[in-house]
Amino acid sequence: MNPHFRRIGLIGKSADGNVSMTLRALTSYLEDMQAEVLVDEGIAEAFAGCPLPIVDRATLAAACDLAIVVGGDGTLLNAARSLAEPGVSVLGVNLGRLGFLVDVSPEDMAKQLARIFAGDFIEEQRTLLYATVTRNGEVLSEGAALNDVVVHKRDIARMIELDTYIAGTFLSTNRADGLIVCTPTGSTAYALSGGGPILHPRLNAIAVVPICPHTLSSRPIVVHDDSIIDIIVRAGTVEAQVSCDGQVSHLLDAGDHVTVRKHEHGLRLLHPPGHDYYAMLREKLRWSEQP
Repeated sequence: MNPHFRRIGLIGKSADGNVSMTLRALTSYLEDMQAEVLVDEGIAEAFAGCPLPIVDRATLAAACDLAIVVGGDGTLLNAARSLAEPGVSVLGVNLGRLGFLVDVSPEDMAKQLARIFAGDFIEEQRTLLYATVTRNGEVLSEGAALNDVVVHKRDIARMIELDTYIAGTFLSTNRADGLIVCTPTGSTAYALSGGGPILHPRLNAIAVVPICPHTLSSRPIVVHDDSIIDIIVRAGTVEAQVSCDGQVSHLLDAGDHVTVRKHEHGLRLLHPPGHDYYAMLREKLRWSEQP
């Protein structure tokens, strides 16, 4: 075993048969490698009758050197918010559809893990965002996001109005379905479908992308990731909310402020040796397919 990865946490998508099968194969491999393994309580059902310790996410994050996430990008996004601050390295086994973040294949898992545990891997530091919702100066909600923070309409087909400030300077007023603030990691997610640019993960940048703006000249903008972005819900706006990675939401009223800044902790994301970001883009976005 790599001396840096003595204790390994397992995280997965619960209630998924393919995940359970992969987790059992992974557990057998790790036991053969004499690794100490902790299991996230969210997948306890897959380990019924197994003597491995079942722990909550906070305990796992505090105790582990490496977390292996089995599932899709959404599963890793969920895990990232709890693993970034304690500095746990994260490796993803892809059982999802796209797999921009989880790039170990189940078929090659044993071979790729052997190389990673031998110290042959690529580590990236991925930026997270931190969002705060305030109303009349009172903090109502806080949350982290690896992909994006999105202020958006709720259930009705009606635009919302938002004032946006970058580093204290007024940028624009948008009448739109919403506004996406994304990291380079999130630039290939929701922001991409909104016409935003793809940002290389090593860029110190944040993109601000309007969703279906009423004014066609309203375009995405890229700013330095030390910029504080403040979004104010304008008077008359109803049925708005803010979401972090599409998984944590808070309802918004007119006058509410959503402040987004770079999180003080990044995510330590591991890749197998030979990982090529541009090759990944070609594969996932099908750039090389012939008509």
